Amino acid sequence: MINTDDKLKSITNYFSPKIIAEANNQYIKLAKILGQEVPWHNHENEDESFYILEGELLMEIENEPSFVMKKGDLFVVKKGINHRVSSDKECHIMLIEPKSTAHTGKVASSITKSLEEQL
Repeated sequence: MINTDDKLKSITNYFSPKIIAEANNQYIKLAKILGQEVPWHNHENEDESFYILEGELLMEIENEPSFVMKKGDLFVVKKGINHRVSSDKECHIMLIEPKSTAHTGKVASSITKSLEEQL
C-alpha cells in the first residue's frame, strides 16, 4: 500500500515527478507544481493523465481555451497535443503515463528530469 500524502511530504522540488508505482507498463507519479516553468511540449506516442490531489492547476492546450483543474479533477492529454501546466499556489498532482513517456517530450529545459531522476 502507498500513502500519497506521505510520498508527497518527501518531494521537496517543484516540477520534479517521482515514480511511486507501476501498473500495466504505466508509471504512476506524484509531483508538486508551483509557478510557470513547464515549457510547451507534447508526447508523440503517449497519452498523459493528470489527476489533481490538492490545489489548482492551469492546463493550457495549444489552440484551445485554457482551464483550471481543481482537487478531484482528471484530464487526459492525448498523444501529440502541445500542452503546458502551471500553478500560482502549490498544487499536488498524480500523473499516469506509459513508461516510455519522456518528462517534457522532446523539449529539453531546466526542469526536464531523466527517468533516473524520477525514481
